[in-house]
Amino acid sequence: MNATTVAVDLAKSVFQLAVADEHWRVVETQRLTRTQFERWFANRDVNLVIMEACGSAHHWARWLNGLGIEVKLLPAQYIRAYVKRNKTDAADAAALLEAARASDIRPVRVKSVEQQALQGLHRIRSLWMGTRTSRINALRGFCREFGIAIPVGARTGIEAISRVLADPATAVPDLIRGTAKLLVEEIRLLEARIAQLERELAQVAKLSPACTTLLSIPGIGLLTATALVAATSRMRATSPAGLA
Repeated sequence: MNATTVAVDLAKSVFQLAVADEHWRVVETQRLTRTQFERWFANRDVNLVIMEACGSAHHWARWLNGLGIEVKLLPAQYIRAYVKRNKTDAADAAALLEAARASDIRPVRVKSVEQQALQGLHRIRSLWMGTRTSRINALRGFCREFGIAIPVGARTGIEAISRVLADPATAVPDLIRGTAKLLVEEIRLLEARIAQLERELAQVAKLSPACTTLLSIPGIGLLTATALVAATSRMRATSPAGLA
């Protein structure tokens, strides 16, 4: 087999491959399980693998790079236009071959393990922040139902709600007051976890020259700096946090 290019449509457990020759003609298709996929490249002469930059793509790109195979990750939003027929795994794999030939599509840089871990921290923080906000809004709504106005602002709002629930003469009925206090405890726990995560991000920033440079720019703070480094900078494991 002298094929030079392989397009891979990734999935959780089954991978669709379209193998092309040096003229970009599809000469073989394969539908492989994860284990078969890992074995498939052992005895193949593959110069380039093309994948959509979707879930697990960066992991497989790093793995293929480790085998000495070049990988091109294409932005997911541009692939659909190259699907010629109904959307299937085989059609998606063939579309990747067509899209890879387009000069106006800029590939996505393969992220390091450290970059993906840093992005994961940001996503976890966003989830916690969203949960915290929804809990505060729920408590505001409960208080409003009993004629109690809560000031705007997350911090001032939760402090005011805590005072209301602690007041024996509050208009909030006993039936809901105990459960509402538990919701306040959830919010405090989330705030503690968010603070701990932000301390971890601060430690990461201290060990990253790129973050230090970004933080020196007026208007750029910890979250923006670490998010930019996770998304765009090259990072290598040369420090305890694995950042450079």
